[in-house]
Amino acid sequence: MKLTKKRKEVNPKVEPDKLYSVDEAAALVKEVNTAKFDASVDMHIRLGVDPRKADQALRGTVSLPHGTGKSKKVLVLCSPDKEAEAQAAGADYVGLDEYVQKINSGWIDMDVVIATPNVMAKVGALGRILGPRNLMPNPKTGTITMDVAGAVSEVKKGKISFRVDKFGIIHCSVGRVSFAPEQLVGNISEVISTINRMKPASAKGIYWKSAYIASTMSPSVPFDVKSISGL
Repeated sequence: MKLTKKRKEVNPKVEPDKLYSVDEAAALVKEVNTAKFDASVDMHIRLGVDPRKADQALRGTVSLPHGTGKSKKVLVLCSPDKEAEAQAAGADYVGLDEYVQKINSGWIDMDVVIATPNVMAKVGALGRILGPRNLMPNPKTGTITMDVAGAVSEVKKGKISFRVDKFGIIHCSVGRVSFAPEQLVGNISEVISTINRMKPASAKGIYWKSAYIASTMSPSVPFDVKSISGL
């Protein structure tokens, strides 16, 4: 991929072989951003786990203290008695059969799908479409629940889900370039602390192999997980 002039200018600001503290990385990722829009800041963490083993296939949720900086579109699939509750909580789309049909026809204009347990017989058939996009409701992420109001509210406030991929890497958004460095640090720390608590007992060797943050279209900045307070 051909580098832009701006990218060539900022690349040297990330020192090769240097492992930054989380505070340094949060400030630097803003400095080397080249996007003209309010780009997403994403974190990429490589863990010393074997995702082929059930207990090491980490998956969970975390509520970012400073939110994601993005308004997420939420679809609630539920029975009619729960529709008013979901709508009052701020869900963007609410229903069942209509949306099952739309999804089967290729519609995926949502960021999170929440479902009540009593409709999972119909929702389960959407797994081949929603699963690969990490949109399938799951009790582990709190997206299969009768408390649809609480689930919608948490997502709107900044709750995100994550899971380790087949390479042992977790990718997740921790804010936007417009965030202050301390806001990015707060969100990063919350994610890292959550994953640290989830360390599988069967995982051997080094747990934190590498960690980077990067904004869209900009160089990634490696940081030392151990620089996070409380770890």
